[in-house]
Amino acid sequence: MTQKVIIFDFDGTIADTVDALVSIANRLAVEFDYVQITPQELALLRNLTSREIIKYSGISLFKIPFLLKKVKGELKNKIQEFKPIPGIQEALIDLQNHGYKLGIITSNSKENVTAFLNNNELDNLFDFIYSGVTIFGKTTIINNVLRQKQLKPQAVIYVGDETRDIEASKKANIKVIAVTWGFNSQKVLAQQNPDFLIHQPNELLEVIKNC
Repeated sequence: MTQKVIIFDFDGTIADTVDALVSIANRLAVEFDYVQITPQELALLRNLTSREIIKYSGISLFKIPFLLKKVKGELKNKIQEFKPIPGIQEALIDLQNHGYKLGIITSNSKENVTAFLNNNELDNLFDFIYSGVTIFGKTTIINNVLRQKQLKPQAVIYVGDETRDIEASKKANIKVIAVTWGFNSQKVLAQQNPDFLIHQPNELLEVIKNC
């Protein structure tokens, strides 16, 4: 039987970085000309798709690559502070012990992800890390990984916390598990019809075994 490969998003799925990302986004709001996020607005944004959030913010699409570069730089300065999502380390170890191959696809930088994994003793759990620079470019990155690693789509499952993770996985014809412990709310994730929707990391193994 073909070995299953489980690909994880990073921010909000493995690393608890959502609050830091909101804080960084607010600091950069004036420079990039978009609205700051109040606590009330954050609750609203969690219920919007990634595309709706960009429209709501008013940021120019042309500025997004430059914003992402700046955000990654800011995250680099905070990487020592970040901790894994509670329970995710145990879930990842369980998956590895059951013979699953693990990887990461992220909009964050490979440097930041590698530093985080090293700091939190997670570096021996992942076979690969791929980083992409676009908000909606994950389908391309997923397809590149499938091709480079010679993986069949039916052997791959993506795990992510945002609507764009679900969208990208569907376009790449791979199964997707949406998790509610990250940025997007259970409500908006469910509306995107992921293959599975889970609430705790300890649910991962059972769901994946039944895929």
